[in-house]
Amino acid sequence: MDRIIEYMLEEDEGFGDITSNAVVEKDKEVNAYIISKDEGILAGMDIILEVLEEYGIKVTFWLNDGCEISKNDLIMSMKGDARTILLLERTVLNLSMRMSGVATAANYYANLVKDYDVRIAGTRKTSPAIAKFDKFALKLGGADTHRFSLDDMVLIKDNHIAVCDSPLDALLKAKENTSFSKKIEIEVETLEDAIKCVENKADIVMLDNMSGEEVKEVIDELEKLKIRQNSLIEVSGGITEDNIMDYVEYGVDIISIGALTHSSRSLNFSLKIESSES
Repeated sequence: MDRIIEYMLEEDEGFGDITSNAVVEKDKEVNAYIISKDEGILAGMDIILEVLEEYGIKVTFWLNDGCEISKNDLIMSMKGDARTILLLERTVLNLSMRMSGVATAANYYANLVKDYDVRIAGTRKTSPAIAKFDKFALKLGGADTHRFSLDDMVLIKDNHIAVCDSPLDALLKAKENTSFSKKIEIEVETLEDAIKCVENKADIVMLDNMSGEEVKEVIDELEKLKIRQNSLIEVSGGITEDNIMDYVEYGVDIISIGALTHSSRSLNFSLKIESSES
């Protein structure tokens, strides 16, 4: 994460902030603050604190990660070199706005199902290079991070199955070749494959892009066969605020939603430097 932030700053600075260097007096100390122009869940403060302090900026937080924020809320105040604050401004804002947007989306969906024994999870459909920031924001918003990277767990998807004989063949190969310390999840698209994989005790069976009626049919059949407790059941694909309660009512364990990271809207924050005349 430190390397990513370093690159963000290098990318934004280019060969130097020629505007600030031209019009801002060297070594001029100023006070500044960040305010919210949106409502949501705040995220990324601990991360940007490290950035600001590393560059010698003194910071006071008025709100912390995980807090609910409203329009015009004062998030933080800072004091330090004007050129440095201007150099860091866009990176600090972009990152915190993005993370707060993801946390807000995660919190919204988590609250929809808070009265049920089900977990909202993200996916790996994150923005390139900032997956760990997105995952951290998911957690702050109350969602499960799912996999951080490919080495977290075995997740057998359609493209893995395409080079095997069947979902069951892929599952059995994974069981044979994977350490006991790693969970095994498999994605299925039919009732028959779901039953076979649960019978063979996959840790998690993901019902991919199934309608609510199809998911109910799978759950009912697993309970009829008395194997429902063999595996956690995850659903993914096409789940929105309009239909999520259907899946909850059917008794699934996990609902993963890629839109939490690939389509969430960044919140809007603003950094203001206090006028030298004030």
